[in-house]
Amino acid sequence: MTAAIQERPAEKAGRIPTVVRLLVLATFVVILNETILVNAIPRLMDSLHITEQSAQWVSTAFMLTMAAVIPVTGWFLQRVTTRQAYAIAMGVFLAGTALSAVAPSFEVLLLGRIVQAAGTAVMMPLLMTTLMIVVPEHDRGRVMGNVTLAISVAPALGPAVSGLVLQLGSWRMLFVVVLPIAALVTLFGLRKMDNIGEPQVSSIDWLSVSVAAFGFGGLVYGLSLLGESGDRVGLGIGIVVAGVAAIAVFVVRQLKLQRTGVPLMDLRTLKHRTYGLSLALISVGFLAMLGSMILLPLYLQNMRGLSPLETGLLVMPGGLAMGVLGPTVGKLFDRFGSRPLVLPGSIGMVLSLAGFTQVSMTMPYWQVLGLHTLLMVSLAATFTPVFTLGMGALPPHLYSHGSSMLGTLQQVAAAFGTALVVTVMSARSGQLVADGVAPASAALSGMQLAFGVAAGLTVVTILVAAKLPGRIAAAEAPEHDSAAEQPIGS
Repeated sequence: MTAAIQERPAEKAGRIPTVVRLLVLATFVVILNETILVNAIPRLMDSLHITEQSAQWVSTAFMLTMAAVIPVTGWFLQRVTTRQAYAIAMGVFLAGTALSAVAPSFEVLLLGRIVQAAGTAVMMPLLMTTLMIVVPEHDRGRVMGNVTLAISVAPALGPAVSGLVLQLGSWRMLFVVVLPIAALVTLFGLRKMDNIGEPQVSSIDWLSVSVAAFGFGGLVYGLSLLGESGDRVGLGIGIVVAGVAAIAVFVVRQLKLQRTGVPLMDLRTLKHRTYGLSLALISVGFLAMLGSMILLPLYLQNMRGLSPLETGLLVMPGGLAMGVLGPTVGKLFDRFGSRPLVLPGSIGMVLSLAGFTQVSMTMPYWQVLGLHTLLMVSLAATFTPVFTLGMGALPPHLYSHGSSMLGTLQQVAAAFGTALVVTVMSARSGQLVADGVAPASAALSGMQLAFGVAAGLTVVTILVAAKLPGRIAAAEAPEHDSAAEQPIGS
């Protein structure tokens, strides 16, 4: 598909191509569901009689499914037209949403979330690859600012939207409300969307797919078991080790396949320094964002007694600020480059998460609101420039591999962050309860430690931000030599 798309003339400068607008709208709707159940976790625990660690899997399983499916999308998108990819992705998403709405048990709900995620996973690479081809380089920052609405603002708004919906009924309402909206978006998109390429015959290494799914899934699942007691701790360590080993096998397999021209993920993308730095920063950023999103509803509802609506309203300003700033940040990036945005944004992330380590039973709500808004604004200042820098650092023939790897590691990092903070919180609070500390005080201490771990990890983003170039051309031009531009295996 890429070769055919590259011959398509760019749309008029200053305008967002119609196909990108449609994909952004659809991607916003499907990615919103990544975090829409975060605010419902306390209610799920009560309704389905499950623990915190089980309940967080409605989000973690969604992310891990996306991480497993996204690597396959490069192969899938080559074999189908744009309209076919859109129809299949949205159809699968609708099926998963319907199944989740009528789920009679937690297991069926989890299955519905997995089906939802399989459809969602196709939308992100389709959007990113299409954007990089049809939008001129000088206009990508502005357009990417609008795309940020779908990629990062939708997850940020998920808890706020769910808080409003949960006020009207049970957690099932979250899916009942989304279903007709997604159906309308699907029908509208199919009526208006044009194909921008022709399908091509391509191959895929299913062994790589299996090893990647086992490796990344095992790593996160094993981590989630470490917060439990008894024999499951030993089982968790074993699964983590097996997951890391599988990831190592995956890497070796990809290096071997690169010599034959058909890797699932072309690791030569990592030879482009700016892309590698961007990948690291985005991964840690999503880890921090999703980790804090899973902790805040537990703090506000279970410890402070707020309703889902009140929780949603408290986090809504941060999500809205992130959305409003997306296009503005894109324009500022086009004009001034990345450094005036990414470095302050990284510092803001660390400061906000460090502030959350001071949560208490009496912390004023305005402080919670301020810290959350600071986190969302900092992420807005970071994501748009880093997405644009990272993808723009690659030659065109690596766009699909770059977007696939970026999307995969973004979801793995988010799932890892969710499992990590819940594990840290549960392990700490469980230890304190065993030592005779009151459950409420133990839970609060566990939450403070979990926020502290997230803050410590985000210090890495400051170091990475300091190494990022201001613009693509100055940093990556030498790497785009004639040899590097030759298509792989074609």
